[in-house]
Amino acid sequence: MASDAARASGEGFTSTRAARVMSAACRSAGLDDDGAELIRFGENALFRLAAAPVIVRIARGPEWLENARKEVAVSRWLADAGLPASRVLEDLDQPLSIEGHPVTFWHLIVEGERKATYGELGAVLRDLHALMLPAGLELPRVEPFDKWDLRLERAPIPEDDKAFLRKRQRELQDKYAELRFETPKGPVHGDAHVQNLMVYKRGQVILIDFEGFCFDHPEWDLMVTTVEHHSLGWQTDEQYADFVMAYGRDLYEWPGYSTLRGIQEFGMTTWLMQNVGESKRVAEEYRRRIGALQDDDAPRDWHPW
Repeated sequence: MASDAARASGEGFTSTRAARVMSAACRSAGLDDDGAELIRFGENALFRLAAAPVIVRIARGPEWLENARKEVAVSRWLADAGLPASRVLEDLDQPLSIEGHPVTFWHLIVEGERKATYGELGAVLRDLHALMLPAGLELPRVEPFDKWDLRLERAPIPEDDKAFLRKRQRELQDKYAELRFETPKGPVHGDAHVQNLMVYKRGQVILIDFEGFCFDHPEWDLMVTTVEHHSLGWQTDEQYADFVMAYGRDLYEWPGYSTLRGIQEFGMTTWLMQNVGESKRVAEEYRRRIGALQDDDAPRDWHPW
């Protein structure tokens, strides 16, 4: 839930509010926010500080506090395990809570000239899924529907859209209840697309964004790239083949793929709908996505976001 002050003013989670929270968090942490730049506004707001090589991450509300604590713990575990991954600031007790928003601070990753490949994504996921959790680190199971109710409650979209999406959610929940996995559980990233890899300036590939981290079946991580290729056409056949070869499995051949595809496309649409008021471009992309969901046979000519 939003803070009392935000509810009273009618203010939602906007980029303006996120900037105010970021400034307050920096003051509390003893960091200089002068010249900070908003570099992403989606499920979270990310700011890059100008005065220090630090990224400040602002979550949407207090219901994400436990998740922020999990992200900090996962970052520290992966560092100990030797998996190249983004790191929280070590000498800061975090997350902070500012106006009801969990705030975390991360080391800036200075990127090189190239982007990560799909083969590298497959290799990182293979290594991640092979790790054993340390004693004391408890991760939740995947809850594919846990954010959807909040998103539908808060999103500034027409009521007809909300009614359709709630109906589609119930249909997907029924299909999910019948889904049977064949693999053992292990660490799962939870949002394993290639944009959640960064290539350090020295060439090292680094895993980022631990918000969705869980202990569950690895199919949840393979789902993202498989849907992006077979449904959305965002990779070439060669790129997808590199991903499959590096990981060692093609999820498209699994009978449960169609259910995971529906869940992934629904999540991509409801994630975007939260920010339809931010720009005309976001609103147009949301209309494109929900229009496709309303016609299962329609092409998914969606744009990456």
